[in-house]
Amino acid sequence: MTGFVNPLAPRSSRLMAKSAEIKAWVRELMDLPDGTAVTVAELACRDEGCPDIETVIGILEEGRPIRTIRVHAAMADATRDAVAEAIGQGPGG
Repeated sequence: MTGFVNPLAPRSSRLMAKSAEIKAWVRELMDLPDGTAVTVAELACRDEGCPDIETVIGILEEGRPIRTIRVHAAMADATRDAVAEAIGQGPGG
């Protein structure tokens, strides 16, 4: 029998640090005001050609629709260049 894995349990400190790093990249690359909320999460990707896990970034600005940015890599593997490209500021953007 396998042990129960609590999906609501705190993430490891390593992923928390990576999440904070990605948020800082997004704030810098998009020149976001301090009051803008930025969320980072890993989600399963079912699209063809997409990795099993992708990093999804949400930009929540007051009075505007939520913007979603998808990085086709797990959070631990996401790079500043990949985030810039997903935003549209990198080599492929």
